[in-house]
Amino acid sequence: MMLLMDGVRDPGEQPQEDRAGARGPQGGWSPPDVMGRPIWRLLLRGLGVYLPGWRTPETVLRVPGGATGFGPPAFVDGDAGFGLQLPDRRRGLEPDREIYVRGRENPSFGIVVAGPAEAIGSRVVDAAVLMRFARRLTFEELFDTGDADSVPYAVRGARAVENVVFLDRAAGVGLCAEVEPVTRALHCPLYVRIGGPAERTVRAYGVDGAPSDGAAYGVEDQAVRSHS
Repeated sequence: MMLLMDGVRDPGEQPQEDRAGARGPQGGWSPPDVMGRPIWRLLLRGLGVYLPGWRTPETVLRVPGGATGFGPPAFVDGDAGFGLQLPDRRRGLEPDREIYVRGRENPSFGIVVAGPAEAIGSRVVDAAVLMRFARRLTFEELFDTGDADSVPYAVRGARAVENVVFLDRAAGVGLCAEVEPVTRALHCPLYVRIGGPAERTVRAYGVDGAPSDGAAYGVEDQAVRSHS
């Protein structure tokens, strides 16, 4: 069931925030679930790169399954998590991006993309659409047109993308998608609201939970390719 987030709350009317990490009455989500996963670390890395000086979120505000109050363009779509409903889509846009690799034997790729959300190429952006876009960008970054031997590496890298952070500073929104490590299902566990230059704050909202794979994008992980 798709739940459009229509209407905007006053700053004091925040969604329920789980401070103790216990599951709510609907048996849903708790902040430590997502804050212990690679997607959270990737979000913080991306904010540091593309929004320096903005105050990063210290926790995740819980969104119950039937919550409203976040305003377009966000919506909640059941187990798929958050999504964005955009007024337009545009081709030919080249958003900035940073690609990170985590692990050595079975590396997992993460990508942070910053630019207009219209560049994704779909008026409805969910986990599957965002992941497909991220994997295309990853392939394009890793593929060297002058080196045919780069094709297998670019294909493997694109297929290994498991975490995506998209930030649209102009629109003040962001969306994070991940591959659940056990079921391999795609979902968007985090929606981001970016404050303007006067406020310089970032709020993160969570709607879903999944077990952590125990790793994150830390200081030892390198940006293997960037474009800006």
